[in-house]
Amino acid sequence: MLEVDRQSELGDFLKNRRARILPAHVGLPEHGRRRTPGLRRAEVAMLAGVSVDWYTYLEQGRDIQVSIQVLESIARVLQLDEFERKHLFVLAHCQLPPYIHPPQLQVSDTVQRFLDQLGHAPACAIDPKLNVLSWNKAFSVVYGDYSYLNEQDRNLLWRTFTSTEFIALKGSQWKEHALRLVAQFRARYARFIEDPWYTDFVINLQKVSEPFRELWELHEVLDAPEGRKIILHPIVKELAFEHISFQSLDSPDIQILVNIALPEFDTARKLAILIDQK
Repeated sequence: MLEVDRQSELGDFLKNRRARILPAHVGLPEHGRRRTPGLRRAEVAMLAGVSVDWYTYLEQGRDIQVSIQVLESIARVLQLDEFERKHLFVLAHCQLPPYIHPPQLQVSDTVQRFLDQLGHAPACAIDPKLNVLSWNKAFSVVYGDYSYLNEQDRNLLWRTFTSTEFIALKGSQWKEHALRLVAQFRARYARFIEDPWYTDFVINLQKVSEPFRELWELHEVLDAPEGRKIILHPIVKELAFEHISFQSLDSPDIQILVNIALPEFDTARKLAILIDQK
């Protein structure tokens, strides 16, 4: 059920966007002078395939249920862009909408410059499928140079279960890391459940990794940060990091992961050595 303040905000948002759409924008003829700009409620209701009374209740902020299909229809009629569509779903359902089409993501120059200027902090940018899209020099000296990996091997989940080098880096923390990452992947999967890429990916990883198959069957769901971790580097041995992740406004579907060096094991000095040698 919608909360009163959320209902009112939803109604105001719909009225505002309705006023911006002219009949000509949706292929309707103009019939005389209109008292208010934009479409009439009856026109939005007709184009969205709902009753006039129902749509009126929605704009009035009444306590009614709204399906995903109806929200998508309203977003289409009001010609909402992707940010407005997300706002509509957050107001109505308190969550982001499912993807209509998988996003084609590309790391902006700004994000890449940010990664590069982090210096000794290993960092990368990933998409919702956990594919590593971009990284900095510090990331390469700790986790390996991803420029030599194919697209499949750049996926964090795939690499977690198929790379002996990565498994060695995680040491005794590998099992905890693997469980967390599988749970994060399943939580993300819910937003892309219509995308066949996910089904193919899960089937293929199950074929090559029994540990993944076992963890996948647990149906754990989680979207929490990793926190403190230890990396067993083949050259400088133990490295200690804490983890932070966030999203950039210019690329909201890209997540930026940053590893911050902790004092343990002289991590910052070891990182400086590795970077200078590369």
